[in-house]
Amino acid sequence: MEGNKIFKNATWIIVCRIIQAVLSVLVTMFSARYLGPSGYGLINYAASIVAFVAPIMQLGLNSTLVQEVVNDPEREGETMGTALTMSFTSSFFCILGVVAFTLVANPGEKETLIVCALYSILLIFQSVDLLQYWFQAKLKSKYTSIVMLVAYAVTSAYKIFLLITGKSIYWFAVAQAIDYLVIAVSLMVIYNKVGTEKLSFSWAAVKRMFDKSKFYIVSSLMVTIFAQTDRIMLKIMCGDEATGFYSAAVTCATMTSFVFSAIIDSFRPSIFEKKKTATPEEFEKSVSGLYSIIIYLSILQCVAITLFAPWIVQILYGAEYAPTVGALQLTVWYTTFSYVGAVRNVWILAEGQQRYLWILNFAGALMNVVLNLVFIPMWNILGAAFASLVTQIFTNIFMNMMIPSIRRNNALMLKGLNPALITQTLKSLKKEKPQTAEVAEIAETAEPAEPTEQEAEEE
Repeated sequence: MEGNKIFKNATWIIVCRIIQAVLSVLVTMFSARYLGPSGYGLINYAASIVAFVAPIMQLGLNSTLVQEVVNDPEREGETMGTALTMSFTSSFFCILGVVAFTLVANPGEKETLIVCALYSILLIFQSVDLLQYWFQAKLKSKYTSIVMLVAYAVTSAYKIFLLITGKSIYWFAVAQAIDYLVIAVSLMVIYNKVGTEKLSFSWAAVKRMFDKSKFYIVSSLMVTIFAQTDRIMLKIMCGDEATGFYSAAVTCATMTSFVFSAIIDSFRPSIFEKKKTATPEEFEKSVSGLYSIIIYLSILQCVAITLFAPWIVQILYGAEYAPTVGALQLTVWYTTFSYVGAVRNVWILAEGQQRYLWILNFAGALMNVVLNLVFIPMWNILGAAFASLVTQIFTNIFMNMMIPSIRRNNALMLKGLNPALITQTLKSLKKEKPQTAEVAEIAETAEPAEPTEQEAEEE
């Protein structure tokens, strides 16, 4: 039952992420108050710099591994082993890059250098996080959802310990590394238990995968630029405090992003399979249905957060973070267009149009830098929020119209504006479908011998 597997897959992700979100809200609330806007801003500045090099560390593999496993299950051990080796090796070079950038951008700021260097350690363990895409391709969210929940619980306990004992900001800088360490070890242990193929390395696989994933390196880097540039520019132009206010706004605006990620991640393997085995009409209907769910859920979220922003900021961060309210009310609306862009990227990969991603995202990154340069001096954190909103609209809506090969995607998105598609899509998930030979083959290689229920997910 493909529909039931998608539903259960999303359910595992969402339930575990709800628990994780509650922990995140509580821990972030106390950490932000403890560190103050300046300390909180510095931690987020380090996170932004590390986010810049993460696409290089991942080598674009995070965007293609699901399709690699779905299309070629016989070589999944070679695929995953090679991907892990590639990303693990690149992580060390990325750490050196973080340190080098900080030395140049923040000369003489010893505390900033140490915090950024400590924070970047997470890249080593994050490289192993690519293993989650095997679980995602197999629709086995039970494993990675529980692993990530446990990892976050350990990290939360660590942060609570820091708060109780009054540790310095340096201790907080390595918290994410602990999170990814627990995830990395757990995923390796579980894969060795339930995986059907042993991990292996192949130079031929390096070439095969890199030929496809290379399009996503620059693309992901460009996405990171217009997702993180605002905080880096705020730090340089306005200081740690402004970065702290803006980071608090972004955190609030994206605190429900796990729901959208769970839905998109759970639909992705099914959409890829429909592209291979179903009619073009069925494939496009599944894409439009996903658009419909994402669009209306995100609009509901935006309206709620806009109305209750003053209370949300007061409860989570306190009166000291009052300047965050206006930025939150503006920032939350760009998330809708960001999620729409995530659905578009699934369609682009299914259609083999990934060569256009770097154009889309380069245009968005360039616009974001220019808009931040113009509006941050004028409006401070509101300028950064406005720049992000305009960038997301431009990149995920208007740029699609400018490239003939992906204009069809906008038509599917417009079909998704029909709310009736939500009901139709949800009903289709409950219907049983006879498996095609290819789907049956994937299921056979995915399931362990014992008849237990097992599913998966992403970050």
